[in-house]
Amino acid sequence: MPITIADVAARAKVSKTTVSRVLNGKGELDESTAARVRAVIDELGYVPSARAVNLARGRTRVVAMLVPSLTWPWMGEVVQGAVDVLEAEEYGLLLFTCNRGTDSMRQFAAQVAAKSFDGLLVIEPEGTLDYIANLHARGLPMVLIDDRDQMSGQRIPSVGTTNHTGAGAAARHLLEIGRQRPLMITGPAQFGCTQQRRDGFAAAYAEAGHPVTDDRVLLGDFTFGCGAEAVQRAIGAGVEFDAVFCHNDISAAGAMQALQAAGRRIPEDVAVVGFDDIPMAAHTQPPLTTVHQPMREMGESAARTLLAHFEGTPLPNRPTIIPATFTVRDSTA
Repeated sequence: MPITIADVAARAKVSKTTVSRVLNGKGELDESTAARVRAVIDELGYVPSARAVNLARGRTRVVAMLVPSLTWPWMGEVVQGAVDVLEAEEYGLLLFTCNRGTDSMRQFAAQVAAKSFDGLLVIEPEGTLDYIANLHARGLPMVLIDDRDQMSGQRIPSVGTTNHTGAGAAARHLLEIGRQRPLMITGPAQFGCTQQRRDGFAAAYAEAGHPVTDDRVLLGDFTFGCGAEAVQRAIGAGVEFDAVFCHNDISAAGAMQALQAAGRRIPEDVAVVGFDDIPMAAHTQPPLTTVHQPMREMGESAARTLLAHFEGTPLPNRPTIIPATFTVRDSTA
């Protein structure tokens, strides 16, 4: 059987509290008593669990991360960015998804109640914002990793990117290559990033004197199928367009497939731009021009912000913004 702290206390003829104080360097102890305890620890080969020591110090050295699903194409980049920072500082990561809906959230809430982690990184699962805001109000340190800026007026510390500016860059690129009649395939209407990308793109075209008319804005859901179906509907309805801007790369890939199936050449007949710059974007046929979201950098920044808070730095009261950039490839060149 493994040696326990009770075994050490019994052999050294002290209390378990005294052994704990020796292990953690806490409290005033007689040096001879401390030396006797350390000698027994060496004699018995006692190795305290890291979790027990950290809890005694008031820390678990574990950070939780709550995400909607690991199947989102860019999710791995965010998680890896956070993990790189946490592991470098010898913190563990406790990862929760919402794949099972309320059952998943019930399991997460149990870990919150058990104080199983020191702080929380969040990519907000749909419908959980009020619960997350309540945890923040109750004092749980957290940072939102958010591609939608602040939501619903909640002042949760966050790291975000520039959706409006990124979409504007896509529009200006298309205008520079002479494309004046773009089709825009959006993300889900309830997402703040959808509105920002739509507004940024439309504003640049309006400023250039080529407003994007309603018949060239089609609601999508970030899937491959929605990109393909939107292009098919536009062609079937006789909508004239010489470019397609999709609110993510997956739907852009679907749009490209539908264009090619309809005999439209890319980029000669129709230029295509996506958003995200997931690894797949460099390998479509032709390779996809897209707005690059700094997802790994956002994960890194959020983790650093949380760890700095553990060391006494106040969490920021305004979002940390990491700019999106623009990557030109053959789908518009």
